[in-house]
Amino acid sequence: MVLTLAAVLVVGLAVAGVVVVRPGPVDGWLGGNPATPAAGADPSEPPPPPVLTAAGTSAPAPTPEGVRAALTPLLTSSVLGDEVNISVVDAATGEALYENGQDTPTVPASTTKLVTAATVLAARGPAYRIPTRVVAGPNPGEVVIIGAGDPTLAVNATGWYPGAGRLDRLANQVKKALGGTAPTKVIVDGGLFPGPKVGPGWDADAHVGGFGAVITALMTDGARIDPEDKDRGPERSDKPDQAAGRSFAKLLDLPNSAVVTGTAPPPPTASPPAGASATPGTVAPGTELGKIHSPPMIRLVEFMLRESDNVVAETLARQVALARNKPASFEGAAVAMDEMVAELGLPEAESALADGSGLSRSNRVTPGLLTDVLALAAKGTRPELAGLFPGLPVAAWSGTLDDRFERAGERPTEAGAGVVRAKTGTLSGVHAISGVVTTLDGRLLAFAVLANKVPGGQEQAQPELDRIATALAQCGCR
Repeated sequence: MVLTLAAVLVVGLAVAGVVVVRPGPVDGWLGGNPATPAAGADPSEPPPPPVLTAAGTSAPAPTPEGVRAALTPLLTSSVLGDEVNISVVDAATGEALYENGQDTPTVPASTTKLVTAATVLAARGPAYRIPTRVVAGPNPGEVVIIGAGDPTLAVNATGWYPGAGRLDRLANQVKKALGGTAPTKVIVDGGLFPGPKVGPGWDADAHVGGFGAVITALMTDGARIDPEDKDRGPERSDKPDQAAGRSFAKLLDLPNSAVVTGTAPPPPTASPPAGASATPGTVAPGTELGKIHSPPMIRLVEFMLRESDNVVAETLARQVALARNKPASFEGAAVAMDEMVAELGLPEAESALADGSGLSRSNRVTPGLLTDVLALAAKGTRPELAGLFPGLPVAAWSGTLDDRFERAGERPTEAGAGVVRAKTGTLSGVHAISGVVTTLDGRLLAFAVLANKVPGGQEQAQPELDRIATALAQCGCR
């Protein structure tokens, strides 16, 4: 599918009758002027339609009996095994339409990211940007770069994530702030994220297989070694903080040997102590020399969900911890997210997390919690949660669903193309899908299908999950 420039500016949300189009509320969160057209947009192009059609309470609602009749034949298949837990609800009303193990704690794989998205949007807000700062070190010429957990930080214009803060611009700020003092050392302060750097319950190769990384407070391009390699799953650094420090040192014309690990000095007091005199041309230790920011949180959530970015997910989970004054560790983030679930009025007992990405096999989430999250985001009572929907992959169109919902085969699923927007989840033996779908009658449903101990591989399991979502798309079910 060809995307026009105007299409890039559209965020279509099939959320209980709400379609958000930039400029609009989302643009306001990003600091834009709703009355001003986006720069670079071609005024001759008509605005494209939303990816998913709007749905509300005016469309005919399915009945539980109708939904059960549509799904039951699909669930007799042995492809997904015997541990398949499902929840389907009417997104507009929250009415349960299908329940089978909906309250059963299940390994959710990457559908965990729906909980991460909701909790970080609620905790930080959609406009929040993660800062990366540099302050003066203890001695003249020494600078301290302080990681605050921005996984999208780029070295220069060739970064992996659109709109990322750039180290080359930060270096220019630092040089200007130092005046005539030449940089001599780069101190990397990554103390905001205490260890461990690898999640509990992760498979042994989870952080080295290209889909994850060790998690540090300072990194560039999601810890990717070569962000210009656009193939999915490129190699990651085993020491992302040091790699970022070396990139920053190079921009300051310093060798790798000038990079050390340390802690930033406290900010200077408002006035120097009585009798003290500063050396001309020097900057007091702890003085801020430069600062850049990540894209807004709504974009970070989109990056996380669209391509199931595990590194972004883990850093966003830590933002929940920081917002709730918890340690920015795996444990602290998991506790903070579970608490945030309760604060949102969702069933905290149905969320037992160990990480924010879903790589951990220790995670337990119920299908009912996932549909509760989606339904809450759709209601509009917590408008910040609407930022969850733009990042969800669209069937046969984007992200991790771009090559699914096929037109061919004995049991085609093309009817789900364009009307299913969902987060996928895959670990060996674990296959899941959860999102929203517009029915044939125009009703928006939220659904979650979590299958554990799946006997076959993803080649068999994923089409079966697609068929379930497609059955809902084809459903009048009245």
